[in-house]
Amino acid sequence: MAENQSKAATRANSPAQAPVLRPGRAADPVPAPVEAGSQPSEPAAGADAAKGAETLPVDQAPDTATGSEEASGGDQHRDAGSSKPERILAESRQRKLRLMLRQCDRVLLMDFELLAMNGWPDNFTMAEARRGRDLWLFSALIAAAIFLSGLTGFVPAWIAGGGFGAFVIILLLGIPAVRRIYTTKPSYLDLLMTRQRMLREARQHVAHLEGSDGLIWQCARMSDFNPALKNTRFGHLLRLSENRVLARQLTRREHVRLYLIYLLEAEKAYSRVQKAFFEGNQEAIDQGWEEVAAEPEPRT
Repeated sequence: MAENQSKAATRANSPAQAPVLRPGRAADPVPAPVEAGSQPSEPAAGADAAKGAETLPVDQAPDTATGSEEASGGDQHRDAGSSKPERILAESRQRKLRLMLRQCDRVLLMDFELLAMNGWPDNFTMAEARRGRDLWLFSALIAAAIFLSGLTGFVPAWIAGGGFGAFVIILLLGIPAVRRIYTTKPSYLDLLMTRQRMLREARQHVAHLEGSDGLIWQCARMSDFNPALKNTRFGHLLRLSENRVLARQLTRREHVRLYLIYLLEAEKAYSRVQKAFFEGNQEAIDQGWEEVAAEPEPRT
């Protein structure tokens, strides 16, 4: 009993008790007993406020994260919705440009020298050759008339013989191989054959360019890239090309030259369409629209 009293006295004289451990929390000292009429200490109230401040953001963090995710998802949906019409328009434009390039790529096969017909005999050369031909015919007729007059006795025999010799010489001068011996000028017949040959070659080349579907009437779709294709002087050629009879109707050099002018303008438009197509492809690649930037299908 004396021991118990000594322990009680020792416990009463000790200034503070040992710390008490509680499950789930750090070791805290046992709060001192509050006397009646006294106020709670300010540090305890500050600790409770700090504790509430620490726990409040933790409780609200999931709600804030969820709101930010919903906002970012809404922005993505709005961006996707706004870019879809632009992608559709870009795809339609690229498809139109690919069709133009495919239908009008034969303009690159144009032979300028063949369609220009620079060696075409002009009208002055033709008129001069026609005069020489008329003089040759007139001389041959005069010599033949003298020879026939000698047969009837109207003129002496020696004159008729001279007329016969002149007639033979004039006929020999009309032969191309003999004629080239004393002159380098082409005859009227040579010039006619040259014109026909050049026109025939030009028509064959036009038929090759036009093919079975026609060419220039399909190139008229590129008029937005070259307004010169809308000129009314090409209207007749466009109708003939659409009816697949253009090559047969080119009977004069002026028609072939007009066709050549249209091809030159179509070639300019083709270059601009090709440039616009490549720029659209690059823009589609930058936007990530791989299906818009697809390559054109190979020709069959």
